Amino acid sequence: MSHPQFAAELLQRAEKKGPITIGLAGAGQMGTDIVVQVALMPGMRIGAISEVRPQAAIDAALLAGHDRSDIVQAPNAAAIDRAIEAGKIAVTEDLHALAAAGRIDVIIDATGNPNIGTLFALEVMKNGKHIVMLNVEADITIGRFLKEEARKAGVVYTGAAGDEPACTLEIIGFAKSLGFTIVAAGKGKNNPLKFDAVPADYEKEAAERNMNARMLVEFVDGSKTAIEMVAIANATGLVPDVPGMHGPTATLEELASVLCPREDGGVLHRKGVVDYSIGKGVAPGVFCIIETKHPRVLERMIDLKVGKGPYFTIFRPYHLTSLEVPLSAARAVVYKRADMEPLDHPVAEAVAVAKTNLGTGQSLGMIGENDYRGFAMTWEGARAKGALPLGLAERAKVVKPVKAGDFLTYENCVPDDSMVITQIRRRLDQSDGRFVTNAA
Repeated sequence: MSHPQFAAELLQRAEKKGPITIGLAGAGQMGTDIVVQVALMPGMRIGAISEVRPQAAIDAALLAGHDRSDIVQAPNAAAIDRAIEAGKIAVTEDLHALAAAGRIDVIIDATGNPNIGTLFALEVMKNGKHIVMLNVEADITIGRFLKEEARKAGVVYTGAAGDEPACTLEIIGFAKSLGFTIVAAGKGKNNPLKFDAVPADYEKEAAERNMNARMLVEFVDGSKTAIEMVAIANATGLVPDVPGMHGPTATLEELASVLCPREDGGVLHRKGVVDYSIGKGVAPGVFCIIETKHPRVLERMIDLKVGKGPYFTIFRPYHLTSLEVPLSAARAVVYKRADMEPLDHPVAEAVAVAKTNLGTGQSLGMIGENDYRGFAMTWEGARAKGALPLGLAERAKVVKPVKAGDFLTYENCVPDDSMVITQIRRRLDQSDGRFVTNAA
């Protein structure tokens, strides 16, 4: 949560040291929002944008109100630095140049690709810069490794404000600091849930919403919800109560009486879980179900109309996605603090479940395409099944037929070893002494 004085602090810092200078990787939907929002914020500026389609970066800067003459192409780090010193925005096609530019304080990764994001984050940190990852897919796969690399480099590695995980963490932190017991935390699901959704059926809606159909399907088929809830789990120690979570149709009013223990009329087998609701009035918000046992506090909470007790819903009715992201960049620079980072050991895993029958020899597509969807479960549960982490499914090869609805496992799939994310994850699993390997 930003301190009320934060805007003033940013302005003071800008007067002393110049504005916080952000480097942005990716100028898609999220990246464009960030460029526009930063232009409206005190004490901050976009110094450079890396984008394989330079015109997209130029368009984003123009939309944000920058003059065309202030947007310059920069082939290398030195050119980026010269542009920033001259008060201009540099556009580059080279992620390496962005990572190496000396005039940039912090970098936001909005590329959306787990493997590219991982390579890029490592390079940014080696260059002594803080990194804000919009790349939750990479974070849930190898976040603890990236956090450790940041620690070694003396920089901040953080998840992004505005996305549901960081927004949920904000209210979990608030509730914990008041000493409440956390019973459940999560989000309302924004899009209708359809496990077998494929991009071909969503081209029209995606175009109307100015989105990519694959990205839209990643939301509709439940993958993004699984990814986000696992990110919250691995930052807090809360776990999915059952494989796939409950996902009840609980309205905002009903949440505290549904996402609570079974002995009290709810659905949970235990306290301390992540889950989501598809009920009315919860999306686009995030929630935390808390418990208090003290009669005085109970009386006060009921009196304040928070709920009926003994379980109460703490609720934030919005998350501003990309518009809030620059706050994480600013806090990394000013306070040297992460808004969200994984624990040293994960407690949950997003794994891949087949959407359709998969045949031997097939090479798998991306998250949100036709082959598989994300599914949240406990870390131990995933290990016991030998389930393939969702972040390693892209470009994996099917070695035994998989039926629709079955888990992708290390037995029926081989992840692509040429990807650095696969190599890092394998080392992490080996160091845990729990790695399930192929016969090969």
